[in-house]
Amino acid sequence: MNEEFIGALEELEREKGISKEIIFDALESALVSSYRKNFGTSQNVEIDIDRDTGQIDVFALKEIVGDNEVENTNLQMPVSLAKEKDIKLNVGDVYSQKINPANFGRIAAQTAKQVVIQRIRDAERDVIFEDFTDRENEIITGQVQRTAYGNVYFDLGKTEAVLPPSEQIKGEDYHQGNRFKLLLLEVKQTTKGPQIVLSRSHPNLIKRLFELEVPEIADGIVEIFSIAREAGSRTKISVFSKDEEVDALGACVGYKRARIKAIVDELYEEKVDIIIYEKDIDAFIANALSPSKVEKVFINEKGKSALVIVPDYQLSLAIGKEGQNARLAAKLTNWKIDIKSNSQFDEYLENENISEEEFKTKFGYLSNENLDVEDKEVENNDNLIDESVE
Repeated sequence: MNEEFIGALEELEREKGISKEIIFDALESALVSSYRKNFGTSQNVEIDIDRDTGQIDVFALKEIVGDNEVENTNLQMPVSLAKEKDIKLNVGDVYSQKINPANFGRIAAQTAKQVVIQRIRDAERDVIFEDFTDRENEIITGQVQRTAYGNVYFDLGKTEAVLPPSEQIKGEDYHQGNRFKLLLLEVKQTTKGPQIVLSRSHPNLIKRLFELEVPEIADGIVEIFSIAREAGSRTKISVFSKDEEVDALGACVGYKRARIKAIVDELYEEKVDIIIYEKDIDAFIANALSPSKVEKVFINEKGKSALVIVPDYQLSLAIGKEGQNARLAAKLTNWKIDIKSNSQFDEYLENENISEEEFKTKFGYLSNENLDVEDKEVENNDNLIDESVE
């Protein structure tokens, strides 16, 4: 080793932030292991590298023991012999003797190269870990690199990331070279370096896409209240405006549907319902069930449950295919929702021989019968239904 090597370490410290002292410590430890491996000795050795010149010194370490207690001459030295070398040495001390093993310079050079390469790799992994950890829960663009055992691996430029099966959208085309916007879900530190986990199915992907496409959301003028998602099929997102002059629905849809179209296109035709959030839970529930019309909402605040009455011809629409519309509305509002048609509700009252008021008293319901439901459709788009209750 020489001053040129020291200069190279200083350059590494400046460019990659790898401490020179860390490399020296790692190198000294690695050289001890290399010495034992190459010289096959049971000697205790210590390696010292001069931080200014790069000079490497090897020392054999021996414990000072009584003259009649020597069991291993490689590890121990009788006190009488130690006194000849240094009168101050006593039993229990360690004698350090400089040695010059043959060909150790070549071994040191090889070891130094391996240590530096490993430290550079470790430092780069640390940089990647810190960089991507700071970006957790943000959108990232990646290109499909390969697939293996159900996992999809994306090239992120600096590193590779994985989209596990649980975070994929059923039916999406993950062919090599395809580009996607993904949610950076988690960064894990492993023995092989950082593992970056992505998601296409997480509800926060919807949130981040709206923040990207709708400036009013990014600026905090329009806020997202809640999101209910069944990835690849349908999403409901509730929003409200903090500025009376800004229409939350219009802001999200955009001129000629440009904003919502960009979001839907990125989701590969997943349907998106934009719902106006209302503080009054009955109105919010009615909104959440769009595109169905709602006539009455009975709410039980204690049980956070609601009974919703819809026109007979709207019942299947309110419930949705396989119950999806009702299920998403319940997730969006965080209320239990039971849906009945007008005729079903009237039949129940008749069979029980009670009035509507008696029904409300019996089950602890409050109701709002004057819900003014106005559909606000965004032209004709099979992949987008936007409705609000005003």
